[in-house]
Amino acid sequence: MKHFNSGDELLLALEALSNPHRLKIISVLSEGKQYVSQLARELGISRPLLYLHLQKLEEANLVSSDLEISDSGKAVKYYMLTPFQFNIDEELIHTLSSSLTMKKKN
Repeated sequence: MKHFNSGDELLLALEALSNPHRLKIISVLSEGKQYVSQLARELGISRPLLYLHLQKLEEANLVSSDLEISDSGKAVKYYMLTPFQFNIDEELIHTLSSSLTMKKKN
């Protein structure tokens, strides 16, 4: 189970999960790691848009990436899901609310 150390960390995760593209990315990655081009084709979105969504998920520690060298010698970036389970209730929100910085994230 994922533990949140601050209200901002909780907010990052909730924001990352609040987009249908990112939920689909998580769904695909739950079946195994994929490289960016393959993931973009499977989701039917452009690579630049995919990178924006992956960046949000990575900032929230919901996915991670790894650079691997293919048989042809080309560097390929793979993304994989970081297993998570949230237990969010009023007590957690109360505990973490005092650590919210209320800064607007870009």
